[in-house]
Amino acid sequence: MNVLLYTGLRRGDAVQLGKQHVRNGVAMLRTEKSQGEIAVTLPILPILAATLAAGPTGELAFICGAKGKPLTKEAFGNLFRNACRAAGVFGKSAHGIRKVGATRAAENGATVAELEAIFGWRGGRMASLYTEAANRARLSKRAISKLANESETNSPAPNEKVRGLKRKTK
Repeated sequence: MNVLLYTGLRRGDAVQLGKQHVRNGVAMLRTEKSQGEIAVTLPILPILAATLAAGPTGELAFICGAKGKPLTKEAFGNLFRNACRAAGVFGKSAHGIRKVGATRAAENGATVAELEAIFGWRGGRMASLYTEAANRARLSKRAISKLANESETNSPAPNEKVRGLKRKTK
C-alpha cells in the first residue's frame, strides 16, 4: 500500500518499480499508460524508505509475489482487493489508493503542475479535478466567517428592518 500511496503510481507502474529505478533516493521511471512518453521523478519519502527497508521486496520489483517474483498488474490488483476484503474493507482497490494520494497532495496545497509531475498526467484536466475540490474546501473554510462579519457589510442582518421593504410574518 505504501508504494502506491507515497509514489502516486498506477498499479502497472508500481509493480515495475524496483531498486534499479532508484538513484540517490529518487525513483525515476517512464509510465506504462503513456507508452513510455512520460517520465515521473519521485523522491522516496522517509516513510516509504522505511517500508522498503523493512521488506520483503523482490530483486527486480519492490512489490512481489510469495516467491519474490514480480507480479503482473492484474495479479497485484487481485491480491490487493483480496487483502482489503480480508481486512474488512470492501469495494476498495489499488487505484483507490492513487486517488487518496492525489486528494491528500491537493489538500496539502499541490498545484496542477505538481500533481501532473507526481502522477504522470498531462493536459491539466485530471489534476484540476483534485485541486478545484481542495481549493473550494480551503476557501470555504477561510471564508465562512465572512457571512457573520456585519461590520464590513451594508447588507442588513435578518433581524434588522429594511427601509422600504415589508417583511412577511408568520
